[in-house]
Amino acid sequence: MAKFFYRMQNILNLKEKLEEQAKMEYASARNSLSTEEEKLADLEKEKKGYEIKAKELVRKELVIKDIIENAQAIDTMKSLIADQKVNVKKAENELEKKRVKLEEVMKERKTQDKLKEKAFDEFKADINYQESKEIDQLTSYVYGNRARLKKNGEKGQ
Repeated sequence: MAKFFYRMQNILNLKEKLEEQAKMEYASARNSLSTEEEKLADLEKEKKGYEIKAKELVRKELVIKDIIENAQAIDTMKSLIADQKVNVKKAENELEKKRVKLEEVMKERKTQDKLKEKAFDEFKADINYQESKEIDQLTSYVYGNRARLKKNGEKGQ
């Protein structure tokens, strides 16, 4: 029996590799976003700690130096949080780009898969046609031989 050969297999292989690469890039971008979100959460937690400390400083003895330092630390944390929010947004945008790229690559690979399936179906149909043709030829040959033998047998008698 004939063996199926997909003539664009190398393209399909390339599309599969591109898909794997896009998946890894997406995962990397997802990890980067998670890291940036964790940093933001840590900064907000630290800011919250400074705010709690500020309330305690006001309740205790009023030490202006400590209160001012704490207020500056809170302002610094606000600035760091704003910067980190920008980093998170950048990471989200990068993740979205990678997601779109991954979807595109997956569509291309699926298209190649469908083309391969279609080519395989055509191959099977062609094989079935060839087998049917061979069976018809064999049947015609056998029937023709029988008729000839029968005809020769009647003449010989």
